[in-house]
Amino acid sequence: MSTITLITGSTLGGAEYVADHVADLLTAQGHQTDITNQPQFDQLNQDTIWLIICSTHGAGDYPDNFIAFANALADQNPTLDQLKFAVIGLGDSNYDTFCAAGKNIQALLLSLGATQLGERLDIDVSMTPVPEDAAEIWFEEWQNLLND
Repeated sequence: MSTITLITGSTLGGAEYVADHVADLLTAQGHQTDITNQPQFDQLNQDTIWLIICSTHGAGDYPDNFIAFANALADQNPTLDQLKFAVIGLGDSNYDTFCAAGKNIQALLLSLGATQLGERLDIDVSMTPVPEDAAEIWFEEWQNLLND
């Protein structure tokens, strides 16, 4: 089974709730999980699969707890050829920056050579009152990629 590091970027806690729920689903399938709500790039294991769950804040910005992590990736420009990742973005489609943080971290990781597992999930919190439900539907298909 795989080891998955769930990395959250959250302002109001929505991404953390989604991460907790997905971690429970992964554990039930026999995977090992680790959730980090204050990500620091130099302390993360690159031998795990990273599942980034990030809300968009302000005008398409990363949440405060995620800025240092994203900046470290951009500044250090590490080679992440061995890293596999997935992204769940949370946002409000009433804004033109809908899920910009999730889209931006996805683009950054791809530019550093990381391999994406499956499609990014964008959760519209204005239409989905319980984001965990949308994540669970996405998870049912995504979990099949973990054993490939």
